[in-house]
Amino acid sequence: MTQEIGDVEISHVSTSTSEQAANTIMEIDDDANVIHNECSKGVLRKSKSGRWSSAVVKVKPLKSSWERKMRLKANLENVKKMQQEVRNKLAAKKAAKIEARKEHERRQKENERKAEIVQVIKNTEKLKKTKKKQLRRIEKRDTT
Repeated sequence: MTQEIGDVEISHVSTSTSEQAANTIMEIDDDANVIHNECSKGVLRKSKSGRWSSAVVKVKPLKSSWERKMRLKANLENVKKMQQEVRNKLAAKKAAKIEARKEHERRQKENERKAEIVQVIKNTEKLKKTKKKQLRRIEKRDTT
């Protein structure tokens, strides 16, 4: 099949698939923004490309606005300040807990010393006569 349009001659191959392709008409529905394909039999079919809104690839813009950048920067600074405050609070709690534990241990040792039964040796001659085992148990302390 040959067709002449002006000076150009167009030839068509008459096979069943090429006839369907030649008879396909595309319509754009303005109300729904959907492309319909009409085959030679008159059946309307939707094209798959515009079927779902999720199928459309959304591209991130190359540049964001200055106000948006400043909002993001301020938001990030606020988040960092809050994180630092939380860290400082946790560090202060930990330091207070360690300090309280040290104070408790110090008081406990002091109380143990007060509770000990101590015998003061006034005669130093006794020390010369005592055995080495006993001398090891003897502690020197300030009696004032």
